[in-house]
Amino acid sequence: MEKEQNQNLEETEIKEAVAENTEQDSNTEEKKQDQLKEKNPEEIILELEDKLARTFAEMENQRRRFEKEKEEAFEYGGFAFAKEALNLIDNFERSKQILQNDESLKGTEALKKMLDHFDIIYKDLISVFSKNNIKPVESLNKKLDPNLHQAMIEIEDDQKEPGTIIQEIQKGFTIKDRLLRPALVGVSKKIVNKDKKVTENNENLEDK
Repeated sequence: MEKEQNQNLEETEIKEAVAENTEQDSNTEEKKQDQLKEKNPEEIILELEDKLARTFAEMENQRRRFEKEKEEAFEYGGFAFAKEALNLIDNFERSKQILQNDESLKGTEALKKMLDHFDIIYKDLISVFSKNNIKPVESLNKKLDPNLHQAMIEIEDDQKEPGTIIQEIQKGFTIKDRLLRPALVGVSKKIVNKDKKVTENNENLEDK
């Protein structure tokens, strides 16, 4: 008897739980229907138009990003190759200096002819580079520009304003609006009076 009562109680609880869940689902569905009823066709159309406009805007942004990446790849795709090609310029200048400093060749007709040929080839190289928008950075007698130049040494010179480039150690180059490599340069600084240097050194020694 007691078992039957427990079983009936469990069945009752299950039925009540099922009924409660069914009622909740029904309420949720009714709420959804009410929300749909609250929105008139014009509001639904406006929402769809807004979603469509957002989708089109995102697609346009992606298209622009793709176009920009494509243009940069086309314009600067040869950046690494151009940078490596600058070694040709460097080697030409080094070879020319070696020939000019060769005591056995100084003043000879052979040296003059070789240097003339070097100059012709060098100008052709610069011309080819220029046609491909690779141009040398102007340095000598210019003010030091950290965006284009890299100062390697300071040279005492009272005839030039401090910070003026008076020596070009290695040429710099740009490709279109980008720096391919900075120019390595020497810049001027004021000449320090030797007597003043000696006095300062003596004062430093006395302080020690």
